Amino acid sequence: MKKTNFKLKKKYYIGIGTAIAAMITGLFWGNPHVAVMDSTFILHAFFLASFSFCLVLYPIFKSRIMKAVTLITASAYFYTIFFLYPDTWSTFIYICLIPAVSIFFFDSVLFYFTLILNSLFITSVFGYIMFNRQSELFFLTSQDVIGNIINFLGSQLILFVLYYVTYLRIKRQQDDYEHIQQSERIKTAGQLAAAVAHEIRNPLTVVKGFLQLYEQDSSYNEETKKHFALMIDELNTAEKVISQFLTLSAPSKEVNMEKIKVKESLYSVTGLLHSYGLLHANQIKLEVEEECLIAANQMEFKQLCINLIKNAIEASEDGDSVLVRAKRVKKNVEISVIDYGKGMSETEIQSLGTPFYSLKSKGTGLGLMICFNIVKKYKGTIRFQSVKEKGTTVTIQFPLYEDTV
Repeated sequence: MKKTNFKLKKKYYIGIGTAIAAMITGLFWGNPHVAVMDSTFILHAFFLASFSFCLVLYPIFKSRIMKAVTLITASAYFYTIFFLYPDTWSTFIYICLIPAVSIFFFDSVLFYFTLILNSLFITSVFGYIMFNRQSELFFLTSQDVIGNIINFLGSQLILFVLYYVTYLRIKRQQDDYEHIQQSERIKTAGQLAAAVAHEIRNPLTVVKGFLQLYEQDSSYNEETKKHFALMIDELNTAEKVISQFLTLSAPSKEVNMEKIKVKESLYSVTGLLHSYGLLHANQIKLEVEEECLIAANQMEFKQLCINLIKNAIEASEDGDSVLVRAKRVKKNVEISVIDYGKGMSETEIQSLGTPFYSLKSKGTGLGLMICFNIVKKYKGTIRFQSVKEKGTTVTIQFPLYEDTV
């Protein structure tokens, strides 16, 4: 990973170094202001140095603030040389291409902000040229104002389409990569389970049987029997983990697809978890639309919902509510489980579904892996949105029943 990052940075600096060298060449080559070192040359050199400095620092400080500063500096640089050299036609092309700088940052907010701001600036520029009698000074621009405006609008439209298509493609690649990662996690857990689960379960069963026998033996005192009971509880926990492993390792069997009324299923699940929520002083609130129908196995769908709602309760502070919402979104049914608890960082979200990764003190992470598996099995999607100390929203989407049978 470090080697890949080093190669990317190396390519970035080679490209940026070439661009900066070209801009420096433009500052000195054939520039009549170099000999006299007047204010025009100083301003040009200052904004060139500022823009170059931002480009060099960007890989070190990859924050939105740094991106915004770089874009502002780029705009200041290109508009400065446009006004400093009004008799040079290429400067108009540069200000048309300012939003292209933001494409490299892959940030939608900054791109659209730059696109709108650049349009306002160019409108002001044309207004300044036309209404302040600057036609002679900016004669290349003023010769065909309408044509230049059309060219500018065309260039912004091309940049918008280029960004939009690139954005969709990259997002699709990210989604595909995440799906591949999740499949690999499930495959790894399955292989591990197939290799060791049965071998572990057999000796555990033997040990548990003897402990249960000793627990009922009247020759042992109550204190010793408590120790036996504690060991049996721990063995039961180990058996549950093994059962989860076997669930992941078992081949995907054909199940009877049922028409599930999401509202009825969620009411059933929340009824089961109501007492569990009361133990934590949490209330489960339901907001479910009618006619939310999906095709899945009823038992597995309930298992999925129980795991997610139980996680939300455990992540919440005492007294907080957990909101479960279901609605139709176009040709899908969208189910959201919302808590207002501890929340997660972006790094923690990306690690969800990894075997033995859990934010709980005694968690195994296998329950969430099973959730991912169930969602994938019925052609659904699952995503997590979370903010530290503000809560988490888990959103699942399944195709409507009519679209799946």
